[in-house]
Amino acid sequence: MANVAAGVTGIGEGDNNEELKRQLAAYQQRVKELEAEKNLPATPAPRVGGGESVIDAPLNEADVTLRRLVQRIAMILQAEKIVIMFYDREIGELIGIPPAYGVDDEHLKLFRVRASQGLSGQVFRESEAVIFHDANTDPRTQKDPFGLLHVQNGVTVPLVIEKRDEENRVVERNTIGVLHAFNKRHGEDFNDEDVRLLERMARNVGSIIANLQLYREVVEEREELLQTFESLSAGLFLVSPEGRLSQINATARTIFSLSADALGKSAKDVLHNDELWTVLNEAHKGGEGNKSEIHVSIQNSERIYEVQAAQVRGEDGKDLGVVAILNDITDMRNIDRMKSSFVAMASHELRTPLTAIKGFTSTLLMDDGFSPDERREFLMIIDHECDRLRRLIDDLLNTARIEAGESLKPNYTTVDINTLLDKVVRVQQQASSKHTVKLKIHSPLPDQIVADEDKLDQIFTNLLNNAIKYSPNGGDVTVHATNEGETLLFGVQDQGLGIPKDHLGKVFEKFHRVNNEDNRKIYGTGLGLYLVKHLVDEVHQGKIWADSEVGVGSTFLFRIPSKLDIEKAKEAGQ
Repeated sequence: MANVAAGVTGIGEGDNNEELKRQLAAYQQRVKELEAEKNLPATPAPRVGGGESVIDAPLNEADVTLRRLVQRIAMILQAEKIVIMFYDREIGELIGIPPAYGVDDEHLKLFRVRASQGLSGQVFRESEAVIFHDANTDPRTQKDPFGLLHVQNGVTVPLVIEKRDEENRVVERNTIGVLHAFNKRHGEDFNDEDVRLLERMARNVGSIIANLQLYREVVEEREELLQTFESLSAGLFLVSPEGRLSQINATARTIFSLSADALGKSAKDVLHNDELWTVLNEAHKGGEGNKSEIHVSIQNSERIYEVQAAQVRGEDGKDLGVVAILNDITDMRNIDRMKSSFVAMASHELRTPLTAIKGFTSTLLMDDGFSPDERREFLMIIDHECDRLRRLIDDLLNTARIEAGESLKPNYTTVDINTLLDKVVRVQQQASSKHTVKLKIHSPLPDQIVADEDKLDQIFTNLLNNAIKYSPNGGDVTVHATNEGETLLFGVQDQGLGIPKDHLGKVFEKFHRVNNEDNRKIYGTGLGLYLVKHLVDEVHQGKIWADSEVGVGSTFLFRIPSKLDIEKAKEAGQ
């Protein structure tokens, strides 16, 4: 370095032309030596065609190399400032980028110009070097931001990268920016030899920048792939030919309860599932597209996954291992089971009232000897069974509307909540002689609230029907009401069969019924609580939940606003 610096000083001071030429030749030789010492590429070409683009150093090493190169350029050309400008296609501007020499980061950020303007734009467009001797008077520099850096004179060369084929022939040239050297030291001007030196060094700068850009693009693409891989809702993993776990995403780690350090470990040691290994072994033998279902216990809950595995080979046919993808089909299988259960249940539920209606109707038609009281009793049974059919059909229609995204249209009005509670309790008391239906108001309720009266009536009616139905031995059924200020809390409590703990979270799902010996004798579609949840959550912007103990009884509680925001409720229901 000392030799270079001393020699460069000599250029500015020597008067003999022959001596000047000799020193310049020495500098050129020294540049070659420096390039060889640091393994800087002699040509700017990332190879294309048969060859691959190679990035020899990580980003930080390439940045260090580029910074040192910029410093050498400044010393060799005796320039006070060196600036690299890179062309940004998106905005059509040449922008100053680090590293720079003699320019701080704040000024570098402001150093930019349209590619169609100024001396910088001219060099970029024409790909021809330019020397200017007075930035203040040269008309070509007036659009450049040279004033920011107090530029007096300078030389600007294009940053050109070349793509070469396998025989090292140039097949494509692209200008990616420009390289500036400003303010020759000791009051000298830049000359043609400076241009040639700078052009030579610019090829190295362009090559490094191109490689850096390519490296960044590769890194970004890899990061995008990794992020996509990690964010997949399906589980995905790759087992190497040696039987090690070479890739696994977050979903798969959750499925098998693995941490991030599972990578590189023996897959047999971390993937404990015999059904899974049957699929993987078949894929390793060459089986393509084989699908199978496996059962996995996650946090004491069994999940069902569809597994598809395939052998992975590289472009050269080399075995890279086996990749497997796992899709959670638990809900799908549950729906299939619910559909089957619903078909059987609906057939039974429809057949039961129809049998009664048909039987009593036929009896009345065949025999005219019944007394008026007997006829009235038969007709009441027929009427009751018709109501039962209507409720079943209404539940099915309302469920279909909700599933189709058509919310049950609300009709919000002011509701006398005390009168409504009295009415539903009296109606349900008349419907059952085995139960005592009571109302307990724990704190005074508002005279009126904003709600959909019919649907609020339906909520209480369904919950009370449910409480009576699942209390076959009778007992108390109590409606609780509490004024919490901004909200109202209601509960319907029974002394019935109760709900097992593992079913509490599912009672509001479609078609869900607790299937045991006691419940099989109780009719129902499994839709009532599903509809109630929709009416509480969507129509009244509330929340519903259940507490229960088997053999003791259940309490269904729901909370709704005392002053419902109608506009918000309407938006939620759309």
